[in-house]
Amino acid sequence: MAIYPWQESSWQQLMQMRARLPHALLFHGPEGIGKAEFIEQFAQSLLCERPAADGHACGSCASCGWFVQQSHPDYRRVRPEALEDEPAEGEDGEGEKKAKSSKTPSKDIRIEQVRALTDFMNISTHRQGLRVVVLYPAEALNTASANALLKTLEEPPPGTVFLLSTHSLDRLLPTILSRCRKFALPMPDHAAALSWLQQQGVNEAEGWLREQGGAPLLALAAAESGSREDMDTLLKLLARPSVETALKTAERLAKVPLSALVSWQQRWLYDVLAFQLTGAIRYYPRYRSEVEQVAARVPSAQLLQVIKNANARKAVAEHPLSPKLFIEEMLLDYTACCS
Repeated sequence: MAIYPWQESSWQQLMQMRARLPHALLFHGPEGIGKAEFIEQFAQSLLCERPAADGHACGSCASCGWFVQQSHPDYRRVRPEALEDEPAEGEDGEGEKKAKSSKTPSKDIRIEQVRALTDFMNISTHRQGLRVVVLYPAEALNTASANALLKTLEEPPPGTVFLLSTHSLDRLLPTILSRCRKFALPMPDHAAALSWLQQQGVNEAEGWLREQGGAPLLALAAAESGSREDMDTLLKLLARPSVETALKTAERLAKVPLSALVSWQQRWLYDVLAFQLTGAIRYYPRYRSEVEQVAARVPSAQLLQVIKNANARKAVAEHPLSPKLFIEEMLLDYTACCS
């Protein structure tokens, strides 16, 4: 595994910090740009016995072999069960039993996963080198697991480096933010992302990239799925809103991830506002005429309020009381704005 082309300058910047590495680094940036892959690559390089001159892992030493096989004794990865094919590494038997009995894998990083790090950090490292913990996405920490992690970050064991990543700094506890050195991973420029997608053989790469807000990995995943059906269902409602259609659309989209629905709506709203201000459309050029029509009839003040409401919904989209009611409220709020 290697870093992506748009991450080269970030890697070079990170290498300048290597001699005085903090005990905890928090990598932050938009979703879909390869943050997890970047920190996994850095973790391997920290454990590598013969890193290259540019800081990358050699890929051939015993340590690299263990890392690739996910069996390195001085490495732990902590992430939600929903991202794992099996229970997360380092969990105890009780945690595994709970995971197997659960109807759906947890989207949270649970306190058991954080507590399981204690034994790992209390034993000597295998070759007297560093001990590395990778945790992502950090916003998946719930209140209990965040507080448990905070205790470790406040009194870090010697020779241990924590590498965290997040899509949303504002969803983390201020106390955790204060214990970490923040490192920004920016969105790649449009030309670099587009070139990479084309190299992957993606047809209509420009459209997929724009619809995913410029995030190349999200664009690749969307293109590989080959379907815009759910997105188009939402956009058609946003183009011609009505109460009746909003309720029917909410029913049809009830099983679509809410964070995706809110993001699609946010991009539509930004396109409408941008067209009012500049005549430009960034995300949905396929719907240019529909965006123009909405922009012509919705007052900017009302549009700004709906954008504010959508931003607030984004923060709670992972844990709604009722997905269907969440979607209905989102669509009816927009419909009222356009009336």
